[in-house]
Amino acid sequence: MSTTTTRPEPVARDVSHGTSLKPNSLGFVGIAFFVIAAAAPMAAFVGAGPVLFSIMGPGVPLVYIMVAVVIALFAVGYLRMSRHIVHAGGFVAYIARGLGRHAATGAAGIVIVTYVALQVGFWAQFGVFAQQLAAGWLGIDLPVWVWALAFIALTTALAMRGVDLNLKVLGILLVLEIAVVAILVVGIVVGAAGNPPSLESFSPSALANPGFGVAVLFVFACFTTFEATTVFSEEARDPRRTIPLALYAVVLFVAIFYTVATWAVSFAVGPDMVQQAATDDLAGIIFGLAATYVGPWLDVTMQVLVVSSFIAMLIGMQNMFARYGFALARAGVLPKPLARVGRRSQAPATAALANGIVVAVIVTGFLLAGADAIEVVYAWFVALGTVGFIVMMALASLAIVVFFLREKVERGFWTTKVAPAVSFVLVAGVLVIALQNYDAMLFSEGATAKLLLWLIPIGFALGALLPTVKKDIDYETVTSAVA
Repeated sequence: MSTTTTRPEPVARDVSHGTSLKPNSLGFVGIAFFVIAAAAPMAAFVGAGPVLFSIMGPGVPLVYIMVAVVIALFAVGYLRMSRHIVHAGGFVAYIARGLGRHAATGAAGIVIVTYVALQVGFWAQFGVFAQQLAAGWLGIDLPVWVWALAFIALTTALAMRGVDLNLKVLGILLVLEIAVVAILVVGIVVGAAGNPPSLESFSPSALANPGFGVAVLFVFACFTTFEATTVFSEEARDPRRTIPLALYAVVLFVAIFYTVATWAVSFAVGPDMVQQAATDDLAGIIFGLAATYVGPWLDVTMQVLVVSSFIAMLIGMQNMFARYGFALARAGVLPKPLARVGRRSQAPATAALANGIVVAVIVTGFLLAGADAIEVVYAWFVALGTVGFIVMMALASLAIVVFFLREKVERGFWTTKVAPAVSFVLVAGVLVIALQNYDAMLFSEGATAKLLLWLIPIGFALGALLPTVKKDIDYETVTSAVA
């Protein structure tokens, strides 16, 4: 494929020692493991699945398919543009090439709000699961904030050590998660073989539900980490081939995993009864199915793996955001010291440490102040992060459209024109749904929670103004056309 762009080689190969990530350190499997683990398949299935059934009924599997199609459509133009960018800055790098420095730095403000918020919310939720597991099975009853703080310290240390150690931990945890859910699905299919076969979960009529908009948002939250495939591009081997493979593998896996797993739950309980059953027992419906169709040992195993799934998710998310912070510091948006890497690991150790400290302060601050870990910290911050991610995705979609209209570097009417334009319209529609249904994501009315939404436009505005003050902000020197 010929191109007209002439960018320098990826910064990972050009910058001085101490400010470059480790090149050629991640292959297709490594990147896919990081991103799938960050999606927390077990935790999301057990935690979000019952909530989705309670608001959506049997149509949950179809919602997963629909959102996966939107993500896949976005990926068409996103990956075609990735041929011309090798950058740890993810969406920000794409927005810089398509919409310019001011829009990109504004997007950087949203990135910081989004990923800090998601981490804060998920750490609070993790603390609750960890406390319940330790108190129930080990007799150790410690406050939620202690569990959150201890594991923030542990995962931050792992993120500072580099990808090799992280991959070993993530690989073991992810394989166990997949195996356990597969055992549950097989157990249900065999044990419930006498149930009347039903494809109601995949019927369009199942979407005619008042909870559809809220369900779309919860499902969208399950896909928020797919951006990490390009965030790891500077460390990828043969990024032009590896990144597209990893991204499509992640989207396909997440879609199949959740679709099959949630269909199995609907099949076991019955399409007509699953909504009420989930409403009556949000916390225990899936564990109950595991005990009924496979055995008590699977119930216990799943409870343990839900906690480890959160750990895997947050290891992946911390690694991704540390690279984001590194890239933004290298571009001049954040303080330059955050662009330092470990001498031996070449991991973004300084950015990882800073991220861990910020998240720990916010989580412990809210919890020590008496905020409920689920109804306040988790609900408020994950809702904020989900909306922030959709805004970033909409900006990236627009940047892709503008990039291919302006720079004649690719052929393909579908990949460079139609798919990016349709993707932008669909993502903008999801954003409208998100804002219209924001209260439902909060579990309850909350004026303070709504005020947090202002962090998104404020972050964008402050970021967009920054290049007028800091003239040295430069995304171009860390992007590259791939030969």
